[in-house]
Amino acid sequence: MKVIFLQDVRGQAKKGELKEVSDGYARNYLLPRNLVVEANKDNMNALALKEKARKAQEAKERAAAQENAEKLKGLVTTVRAKSGGNGKLFGAVTSQEICDALKEQHGIELEKNKLVQGDPIKAYGSYEVRCKFGYGIDGVVHVLVIEG
Repeated sequence: MKVIFLQDVRGQAKKGELKEVSDGYARNYLLPRNLVVEANKDNMNALALKEKARKAQEAKERAAAQENAEKLKGLVTTVRAKSGGNGKLFGAVTSQEICDALKEQHGIELEKNKLVQGDPIKAYGSYEVRCKFGYGIDGVVHVLVIEG
């Protein structure tokens, strides 16, 4: 019996896959647990439509990621931080502070988990912070930390 998997089934298939399984396995185990649906014309068309919608969404996200990476080129984001007498900051400049500064100064919204800091920023100066947008698209955020 040909079935379409609705969930990942360990050792069998992943969600969305079309696979031939034995009739008894499908009737007695997979169908009662709503892990699969029978691969008839209606279900195949629904699967094709879902796949088409998923690909369109992925293309839209990829385009947005590329657009954000292009926006970051040449921008310098200023973050204000307080320090002690010797020039070292109280704490470190966090990814959230950088994201907030990007939104406030340039109107670019990023999630803090997209920023990858090698070492914590604990002193005044200029830094480059990598930004991973996904889909193999990376960017660089230029951060200038000043006294504030």
